[in-house]
Amino acid sequence: MRMRQSISQFETAFEQETVLERRRREQLRRRAANRSRERRVIRSEQESKVRFSVLAVCLTVTVIVVVVTMFEALAFLMD
Repeated sequence: MRMRQSISQFETAFEQETVLERRRREQLRRRAANRSRERRVIRSEQESKVRFSVLAVCLTVTVIVVVVTMFEALAFLMD
């Protein structure tokens, strides 16, 4: 009788440990996925900032070139 109880207790403990281990693995998997998603979002935001900066610089340079060219053309026409 005692042997059956100990085997039954062992099986119950094993099942509980298995359930806990599954939960831990699933929790670790979720954490890893969240960290990966967070890194992807941060990387995307950084790339967007760089792209915006490049666009702003290009627009500024374009405006400067157009203004200088217009005044040069105006000066040429006035002569």
